[in-house]
Amino acid sequence: MRAASVRTTAAARICDPRVDPPPGGWAEFADAARPHAVWDPDLLRVEGWLARNPPLLVTVHDTGGIVAALSALVCRPTRSPSYAPRRFRRGPMWVEVSQPWLSGLPGIVWRPGVSGDRLHAAVRSAERVLAQHLGAGLTGVFYRGVGSDLLPELAGRGRIHRRTDSSAVLDNTFADVDEWLASLSKSRRGGLRRHHRRAESDPALVIRGGPGRTDLDAATVAELLNNHRARFAARSGDTRSPITAPYVEAFVRRPDVHTLTYHDTDGRLLALNTLLDHRDVVVKQHWAALPREHGGRSGLYFDAYVRAVRWCIAHRRPRISSGRGKLDVKASLGFTPRVVHGVIAPRPVMGR
Repeated sequence: MRAASVRTTAAARICDPRVDPPPGGWAEFADAARPHAVWDPDLLRVEGWLARNPPLLVTVHDTGGIVAALSALVCRPTRSPSYAPRRFRRGPMWVEVSQPWLSGLPGIVWRPGVSGDRLHAAVRSAERVLAQHLGAGLTGVFYRGVGSDLLPELAGRGRIHRRTDSSAVLDNTFADVDEWLASLSKSRRGGLRRHHRRAESDPALVIRGGPGRTDLDAATVAELLNNHRARFAARSGDTRSPITAPYVEAFVRRPDVHTLTYHDTDGRLLALNTLLDHRDVVVKQHWAALPREHGGRSGLYFDAYVRAVRWCIAHRRPRISSGRGKLDVKASLGFTPRVVHGVIAPRPVMGR
């Protein structure tokens, strides 16, 4: 790890999860900040060895421990076909501060109570150590998924920011799932009930859900997720790598990852949805399904929403994020768009 001093009281450090142990104080920081499951250093290690843009974990420390953490992906103009590339290659590069598996959320987490000047200084410290670590080829930093609350700490002179795709969020103010359904239009309410009844009564459909799943074939799950993604045009600048079986294997076994699956009676996986539990915002994460022409079932997308909202209401989670895309459909389900920004800090202003 390399470190850069910050006002003599803090230091930013870079951890390459592939080869470095978790940052000192990470367990205590995670207890306080409660990052989503995808931030776990053990998962980042598996992801890093199997990714085209391996994530770096940047942490900022002061005398009280870690105050903030950034997920930093080193990206290049041409996508490499290889995995786990060498750490130092010649040519231009940029850093994306993002969590590629959390659509619409930033690649920064911080300790409760850290805000304003303190968070601003932590981010600038991280930028300085990234510049030192990556050298002259680094052209700048691109922050994805920045909400309005974080924008003031990332924006500044010489930096570029603009609104990007909004993220869909449902504020959970409901006593039960019927109250949520009652808040929707008559047509949408009727459709959700119909899809849910059909799924529940289908004798050829096996529905299972819960945390810490050990009964899933990780290779089959990864194949379904990647094939589903491939059916849709990639977003501009999408730097995500394919999802791999070893990552799925470790991911779905976690107690804070709930996986909903739909199989036929022959054991064929038809659809799945992952839900990341969290005290502040549950993330309705991966959705994938077989197309109808390949044996998939209609209506499972909406049945999964009924089950996700019911779970969050039962467990009194304050809100659900379902990421970007299909905002019109999600609006009909009661989700509202939350403004998301992208911020670019060119190399000359990094750390300032």
